[in-house]
Parts: sequence; structure tokens; C-alpha cells
Amino acid sequence: MISHAPAAAPPAAPVLPQPYRVVSSRAETADTVTIELANDSAPLAGFAPGQFAMLTAYGIGEVPISLSAIETTAAGRTRRLTHTVRSVGSVTRALHDAAPGAVVGVRGPFGTPWDLSAATGRDVVIVAGGIGLAPVRPLVHAVLDDPSRYGTLVVLVGARTPADLLYPAELDGWAREGAHVGVTVDRPSGGWTGHVGVVPALIPQARFDAGRAVAYVCGPEIMMRYTAEALTARGVSAARVQISLERTMRCGCGWCGHCQLGPLLVCRDGPVVPYERAASLLTVREL
Repeated sequence: MISHAPAAAPPAAPVLPQPYRVVSSRAETADTVTIELANDSAPLAGFAPGQFAMLTAYGIGEVPISLSAIETTAAGRTRRLTHTVRSVGSVTRALHDAAPGAVVGVRGPFGTPWDLSAATGRDVVIVAGGIGLAPVRPLVHAVLDDPSRYGTLVVLVGARTPADLLYPAELDGWAREGAHVGVTVDRPSGGWTGHVGVVPALIPQARFDAGRAVAYVCGPEIMMRYTAEALTARGVSAARVQISLERTMRCGCGWCGHCQLGPLLVCRDGPVVPYERAASLLTVREL
């Protein structure tokens, strides 16, 4: 059973969205784009990989979106934010359709980041399913930018179809830079010659030392559960597996309670949590 965490300090008062300008928008798949946002005059405090922002489509609403790349100023402020957005509702549709020059509201940073310090001197295993590749993308960049600090980098990616695969050119680039990249799809099409099946099936043959590995997992909840089970079955300690939870979020700072998952408020206590803390919660369909 997961015990309740000690009472957290009261969250800071929510701030008004800070205007960021859309400087680029690149189509990734039929329903997903990567947008780059910039604010050169009053950038927000620095974001860390794994954290999220509350993005506002003015006049429509606000949604939490993780960062898929981060650019900071010399003073540690976040001058540019990159978000990969899938169109699934009115707000994400408006963000998806935002053209360069449009203005988007941004609040943040919110949530817990990936603990990359835990991977110093260890093999790094990054496993992503679908849009879950976006929040772990900054992790890949961080490891590749400082290879002497880490052991082997393994990146395992799953998608529904080849057409749904994010950043295919980057995956090839990561492999050229020394990462061991494995990709699988649920339904092959268009001459696909790669692996077919679910992403946890890639773990038994992946090239890493389980006894010294740290794993970072993001994707649909059932995928994360089976991936974590496959990693621990391989010999990776549950304490060294981090996952990124997803729940409906409204405030981003633990006030409204919409994102409660058992004893956790995902926007405040997550989204990144150790698997050993969330394991029992992931076996319950609804809480």
C-alpha cells in the first residue's frame, strides 16, 4: 500500500498566462504538430525535462502539455518552449492549428521532472509509446549532449502505425550518435519492415545492463504498467524505474483536485513518479 506523502507546502498562487508567440509549427502526423513558442521580453522560470506547462488558447481554454524541447536563457529563464500537441479536443485543436505569429498563453513550470541525476554512471533506458515520446525527448537530448556522464543509451519506441511515429528522422539521428534505438508498431503498413508488436516486447533483447540501468517510461497507462513489469522482470529495480502519469488537470498546482490518483495529486506530486510509488495505483481501473 502506498502511504500518504507528508503534507506539502501550500502551492504558489496561480499566475495569469504569459503570452508566448508561435514561431514555428511543424506537422508530425495527421493529427499532431510540434509548435515552438518564444518570449524574449518576459520569459518564464526555467522548465526541466518532464515538467509541463498549462497552455491557453485564448477564448477557448487551457490544457496541460509536456515539453518536447527546452531552450533557456543565460539567466535560466525559459525563452523558448517546444510542445508536441495532438488534436483531441477544442483546446488542443486550436493549438494544433495555431500558425506562426499567433499568441498562446503559458503558465508554469508545473510538476516534477525526470530525475536524470539518478542515471549518472548508469545505463539509460528510455521507453515511449505514442505521444509519450514527446516528454522523454529532452531526456534523450540531455544524455546525448553529455555522453561521458552515462553508460549505454537505449531508446525504445512504439506507435500504432508507421504513420503515427513521431520524429522518425531524429530517431535515425539518435542512432547515428550512439543510442541503441528500437522501434515497433502495432499495425504495419506502407512497406514497413521493422518490428511489429507492443513496445514491452522489445525489452528482453535490448542491450543494457539491468543491474546498473535507470529507466524512464512514458505513454498510455497500460503500456507503462507492462513496460515497468518487463523492466523489473529483466532485473531493473522498481526504484530505478520512473514513469509519467496523466490525469485530467485544471489548475496545475494541486488546488482543484481533478487530477487526484489515490494519495497523489498528479499535477503536484507528479507527473513523474517512481514506479514503486505508483505500481499499485496502476492496477486499478478507476479510483
